[in-house]
Amino acid sequence: MTERRRVKQTRSLEERMAQQAAKLKDEANQLPAGAEREALLKRARIAEIGAQLSDWLTSPGLRRPQ
Repeated sequence: MTERRRVKQTRSLEERMAQQAAKLKDEANQLPAGAEREALLKRARIAEIGAQLSDWLTSPGLRRPQ
């Protein structure tokens, strides 16, 4: 059995997703209008939404009542 490779993340999930979204937007802006560009923009929107949801889910307002 092979061992799983473990990676210690130095940035939060929200930061990594926001950075991925920015990278995808930059790549999309370099392409001409078309299906490939739209696919990159869609992936960027999904990453942004994921970052916002993760941030929202970990906010103090959603803590279980004590």
